Order: sequence, then structure tokens, then C-alpha cells
Amino acid sequence: MVIALSQGTFAVGIVAVLLALFFLLLVSSLIRARRAGGEAPGAPAAGRGAQQAPAARSKAVLSRRDFFRGGLLASLGVFTAQFGGASLAFLWPNLKGGFGSVIHLPDPPDAILNQISSNRQPYYYGAGRFYVINYKGDAVNTLYAGLTAAVSEGRLMAIYQKCAHLGCRVPFCQQSQWFECPCHGSKYSYAGEYELGPAPKGLSRFKITVSGSTVTVDTSTIIDGPPRGTNTIHQAPEGPFCVGAA
Repeated sequence: MVIALSQGTFAVGIVAVLLALFFLLLVSSLIRARRAGGEAPGAPAAGRGAQQAPAARSKAVLSRRDFFRGGLLASLGVFTAQFGGASLAFLWPNLKGGFGSVIHLPDPPDAILNQISSNRQPYYYGAGRFYVINYKGDAVNTLYAGLTAAVSEGRLMAIYQKCAHLGCRVPFCQQSQWFECPCHGSKYSYAGEYELGPAPKGLSRFKITVSGSTVTVDTSTIIDGPPRGTNTIHQAPEGPFCVGAA
């Protein structure tokens, strides 16, 4: 969550700076144009008795400097609009119901359990960047208090796909029944608890709730994974690793 907030603050700051620069250049250009449109300095004054002829209006000529300044302002305006739109999409995840928002899964609890059981792998929701497992460990009321949701045949738990080492997406290996990072070989049990490799801890979690037939996962808050040494499901690898030994 802290990372997401810092990125959002950075994006807002960049947009604010670009907008301020755009308006500063625009105001400066307008001031110079107004000054240039006035009476040219050093123009001869008419004599007291001389007949005053109507002042001829000089035709405005666009200088090279004004041309390049106008092009710069136009380019900066287009860039600011594009960057602002991208930043708005980044800072407003609820518009698309993806990562960083509260997500309602398209499948009911029983369907999720059936998929987990029949496929022998966690339920994966790519837009939210998380897996849902059927947790049957012994830390429901201690380490994972509030992080599981009771269902008919177990408890659902949402696990962040990001490796605790350097942030790679960690796929699930059906052979070993562990999560195995392809980048640097970190390995986690089915419950996302650290087993092998350079990762400093287990995979992070999201709060998951079940209300009737609706499963909701709150990806706006990332909850740190369990520390090394945590082993609540006592699971050895059930087959060969998908990623080479760490």
C-alpha cells in the first residue's frame, strides 16, 4: 500500500509541475505578444502644426521565435494531457475494477472450491494479481486471523502473486504443488509460506470476505507475508520442481 501511495503522489507531483510550467510559458508568451503589438519605440512624433495622417496599421508578422514558442507550448500541452490521462487511470483503479480496488470475483465460493480441487491448483484472478487457495492449516486464529473466509469445505485465502524477493510474478507448479519464482528460484508452499531461495519472507496477502454467493478481495491493502520459518500446513514438495533448485 505504501508503494502504491508513493507512486500516486509522484504522478500527481509530475502533473502539477507540468501544468505549472505550461501556464507559465503561456502567460509569458501572451505578455510578450502584447508588448510587441504596442507602438514601436523611437517612432517620430508629428509636428505641432503638421497635418496628422491616419496611422497605418502595421501587418503583424510571426517571428521565428514566436513560431518555435508556439510549437513548444502546443507540444507541451499535448504531452500534459496525455500524461494527465494516464496518471488519472493509474490513480483511479476503481474505474476498471482491477488491482488496487475492492474486487468482486465472478465465481461463487463453491465454484471456486471446485476449480481448485479439480485443477489441483489455486484459483487465479489475473486482473487482481492474486491467487485464491483453500487453506486448511493451523494458523487461522493466530497468524492469519482475518485473512481467511469460511466456506463449506475449508477456508479461502487470497495470496499476492508478487515474489517477496524482487517482485516477479510467481506461478504455481502443479508438479511440486508449490509456488516457484522463475526469476531467482524462491519457492513457497501451497499456503504461500517461504520454503527455499533468496526471498526474505512468504508471499503477501489480501483480505478476502464471503457474503452469500459473493467473494470479495480487497487489493487496496497489501498485507505482509509470514516470516521465514512459518510452516502451518507442513507440506513437503509433492513432485519435481518446475524451476531449478534454489
